[in-house]
Amino acid sequence: MKYSIIQDSRKGARPYNQDRVGHWRTSEALLMAVADGMGGYAGGEIAAQAALDALASAFAAAAKPRVADPNGFVSRAAVHAHVAVLEKGRRAGLGDAPRTTLVACLVQAGFAYWTFVGDSRLYLMRAGRVALRTRDHTSLQQLVDAGRIREEAVATHPERNKLLRCLGGPTVPVFEPAVSARLARDDILLLCSDGLWGPLPPRQLLMGFIGTEPARALPELMRRAEAHAGRDCDNVSAVAMQWQEEAAMAVAG
Repeated sequence: MKYSIIQDSRKGARPYNQDRVGHWRTSEALLMAVADGMGGYAGGEIAAQAALDALASAFAAAAKPRVADPNGFVSRAAVHAHVAVLEKGRRAGLGDAPRTTLVACLVQAGFAYWTFVGDSRLYLMRAGRVALRTRDHTSLQQLVDAGRIREEAVATHPERNKLLRCLGGPTVPVFEPAVSARLARDDILLLCSDGLWGPLPPRQLLMGFIGTEPARALPELMRRAEAHAGRDCDNVSAVAMQWQEEAAMAVAG
């Protein structure tokens, strides 16, 4: 597989970083993930780390060097991450308190497969536009989808941090079915926490990658997010991958 990739995570204006970001690879598969530990609950960083540890273990077991069932793997890995968060909370004496968002994406054979819980997002950018974006599990996203508020208003809305789903907690979240997309040359996959997409207008986030390699684009966008958010800057985390092969001819699977 041919691609370039970069990841970064910053604490912003917070006293510590509850986000976790990671990617793992073999010669024929790549897994990327971002988890945003929820600061309103004890041990957000514990939850985020537990989720990524579970994904890393699942990938190591399944990618030999390719994952046999990509859609199934992504769906099962998200469930395993939820269980891992609960178990980590119990071991730390925190019960079901640790919670986190998650977005995870597997790339292999020229296709991307992803799922998510919460408001950490995946963007697929192609030919100067956002071809696909995950839809946040928030009441605000429902209002945006219904046309009742503009997407640009989400970042400053007083209920922007209220999630409808997350990993951890007493209720098993409803997981999104894994989604797949064929990748084209120069496609950008961006996985990020709301610390990145929140302060930046959608067009600015998109424009940051046009004509610029991820290794240069992502650090600059993170700097802009920190500057725009100022003293209210959340943790800022992302992983960005640019696909460098022609579109695959095989059927996803």
